[in-house]
This record gives sequence, C-alpha cells and structure tokens, in this order.
Amino acid sequence: METGLSKRADAFASLGKYLNNLSDNELDIWFRQAENNNSWFTNANVRQALNGIISLLDEKKLKQLIKGYSSAYKSRNVGVVMAGNIPAAGFHDFLCVLLTGHHFYGKLAATDNVLLRKIATLLIEIEPSFADKISFQDMLKNMDAYIASGSDNSAKYFKAYFSKVPHIVRKNRSSVAVLNGKEGENELKLLSDDIFTYFGLGCRNVSKLFVPKGYNFDTFYKNMNKFEGILNFHKYANNYDYQKSIFLLNKVDHLDNGFLMLKKDEQIVSPISVVYYEEYEDLAVLQTKISANREKIQAILSANGWYTDSVSFGNAQCPAPWDYADNVDTMKFLMEL
Repeated sequence: METGLSKRADAFASLGKYLNNLSDNELDIWFRQAENNNSWFTNANVRQALNGIISLLDEKKLKQLIKGYSSAYKSRNVGVVMAGNIPAAGFHDFLCVLLTGHHFYGKLAATDNVLLRKIATLLIEIEPSFADKISFQDMLKNMDAYIASGSDNSAKYFKAYFSKVPHIVRKNRSSVAVLNGKEGENELKLLSDDIFTYFGLGCRNVSKLFVPKGYNFDTFYKNMNKFEGILNFHKYANNYDYQKSIFLLNKVDHLDNGFLMLKKDEQIVSPISVVYYEEYEDLAVLQTKISANREKIQAILSANGWYTDSVSFGNAQCPAPWDYADNVDTMKFLMEL
C-alpha cells in the first residue's frame, strides 16, 4: 500500500478518535454554534451526524476503503459544492478528496457552514500537511474537477457549468422501505428512526413505503410513537400543519396519527411530515418498479435486510465509507483524474 495514502488514512482515523473523545463542554459549543446557524440542526441531530462521521473513520473501515488504491498520480484541485440538508453533509466528499491526495476546495451551504470548518481545523492539528490542501471558498472557479450535491433544479445548472471538466453531480434522492407485513414491533421501531432522524431531511431518510396489498397501518403507527414529541419542534410542526391543511382543503385521502401523515402516492420523495406509500401484490413487479425509480432512490431498507440489496431497518443513517451517494464511486472518480 502506498505510504502517503496510508498516512492520510491514519490521520483520519486519529480524527475519528479525537471526535469520539470530545468533552461535553466542547460538544456543547459545537451544538450551539451549529444550531444558531441552522435551527434544524438540533443537539440530537448534530450528535447523530458526528457519531456517523466517527463510524466512517473507524481504522479498519478506512483500510478497507483504500485497499487496492494508490495515491492519485497528480494532485488536482477539486471543487466540492456541498448540500446543507443535514449536519456536515459534505464530510464524505471531504474525506475522499483528501485521502486521494487532491486539494479540497469546498463551498459550504449557508445552512451548514460550522461543523466542517471545525472538523478541518482538528484534522490540520493532527496532520499539519493538510493545511495547504484545504480551502473553503464562496466561489469555485477554474477547478480541475467538481463534485456537486443539490436539488434536481441545481443539478441542471451544475451539469451545464461543469460540463467541460470531470464532475459528479448529485440530484435530490430519498430512501424507501419495503415491508412484508411480518415485521415485529422492534423492527418497526427501528424503521421509525429511519423516517424521523434529521426530521426526514436526509437523502437516506425513508420517505416512501412499499407495503403488501391490504396492509393495516395500525401496528406501524403504534411503533412510531417514540417520535410523537417531534411536534414540539416548531419547524416540523409548521410543515405538518401546512401539509395537513393542504390535504384537508383538497379532500386528499390520507392517514394521520397526529404527527405523521401517510398518503398513497407513486412518487418517491415526500414532503416533511408526510410519507408516501404504495401497495404491491407481486415481488417481481415491485422489483421492476423500484429498478425503474433507482435514480430517485438513495437506499432501500427492509427488516433484517430481507429484500434484495437492502439495508436493515435502523441503519439508514449508518453508511459505510464505501456506500457512495447515488452509487457513484467517489474514490474511483478521484483516483482517475
């Protein structure tokens, strides 16, 4: 294995250990600053994001990630336009760009401009050679390559703007869960985490359910009660009230437990406080439908991973370093620049 790549991986592993040992006082400062910048970034959400980053930086996982790779032949300037939907949303791109030996130029979202700066400062303290490899900028011009994450509308702009250089452009995605009606209460409670973590704002949050024809949602709703206090957060409550008024005004059939609405709909991406569902009778037909919508789906979830190529309930927000967004191998892209 190439020495420089190993050294950088070791530095990130040390970063993971450092983050894992932050004191409560240090964490409180991070939490307050992140939430002051974006009120969706609550204490619980920032803690969840940091735990996810710590998991990514496990030494064994990092060794597995870089296995078979050597450093990029030539260091390039890589511009990364970051999403701001969840705390430190662009960390994985930050990790991959720096692991491969490139210069990282990041454009942070206005809604998420605290955490990654703090993480970068810690990384430089651990390994000072990263100091001239990391830059945060408001404008990213004349880069050798770009990675950009955003909405479907912004993706059209990104593709046109970056058309003459190598690029990865990610669109709006969400995740789906496939139920067979045999799920136990514990499994459905795990599914509730996949739905409500980050208030449903992440691309790995479940926004669509595929259920057997005639599925009774009583048990499902019973096991969502862990999150009934979510209405105490005013932004979520505002979204719930708005979506409910639209449904009632337009006489749209839906189910409602007082904090989460279910609507029968073929779309994949649902609004906050709403999860779409669709019934199926035949698994082969369902597989065809999911395959046809794969470009809108980030992850597929099922109880204990019974469905083909799915993640077990409760693990939506726990991707491994090689679980690439939009199924595009970021490391391979960067190595080949």
